[in-house]
Amino acid sequence: MQLKLDKKCVLITGAARGIGFAAAQGFAREGCALRIVSRDPRSLEQALARLKADGATDVQGLCLDLRTPGATDEVAARFGGEVDVLVNNAGDIPHGTLMDIDAAQWRSAWDLKVYGYIDLTRAIYTRMRERKAGVIVNVIGMAGGVVSVPEHIAGTAGNAALDAFTRALGASGPSDGIRVVGVHPGMTATDRQITRWRQRAAESLGDAERWAELTTRFPFGRLADASEVANVIVFLASGAASYMSGTNVTVDGGLSQQRSLR
Repeated sequence: MQLKLDKKCVLITGAARGIGFAAAQGFAREGCALRIVSRDPRSLEQALARLKADGATDVQGLCLDLRTPGATDEVAARFGGEVDVLVNNAGDIPHGTLMDIDAAQWRSAWDLKVYGYIDLTRAIYTRMRERKAGVIVNVIGMAGGVVSVPEHIAGTAGNAALDAFTRALGASGPSDGIRVVGVHPGMTATDRQITRWRQRAAESLGDAERWAELTTRFPFGRLADASEVANVIVFLASGAASYMSGTNVTVDGGLSQQRSLR
């Protein structure tokens, strides 16, 4: 299958680790130019070095916290004119119930993932519309996008908003030559998730190194690998998915369908 991504310029937020970095690797293998954003300077430096070592020839990074005022405008000013594909991925919404997450935490989390996605999309969309071409991929999440998770209420509510945002903008985008799609990853073996499972293993098994034993109830007896989510992101951004817009694709091994039957 020809993905038709060669020489496309891809902007990825939250790209230094996890799903964002795996997506950067996937796009690099397709011959894309990469523009990656992360708020962690050390992780960004390491990601750039790994991408270049793996053969990426046109890769640039920007260290920036997208929740800060003016950040999305700065990204758009630096990279917006050349971006063919935007992958919104940055986010760190905390787990917790309504009573666990106070107003300041809730707003800070949404400033990065919910409003950060919306504001950067607006800024990049404007430039894509001038060229009548572009693809926006929102990495959202199963909680809220597919199922309700009370113990992750801020994420559930934020993801539900981004799911609807993606579908609504994806419905009108084709008239501007732009496709807008989303991905709902399930439990994925990112650094952040593994840290949480290690803590659980230390508490319940007395050994953090046995964390994988706690994930055998998931489909295929494991968490998803970040590359498995990244493969879907790359496909959705590609010419092979040229008639897809306003669609959110769930990548959870069927877990959400199991829950719906309980």
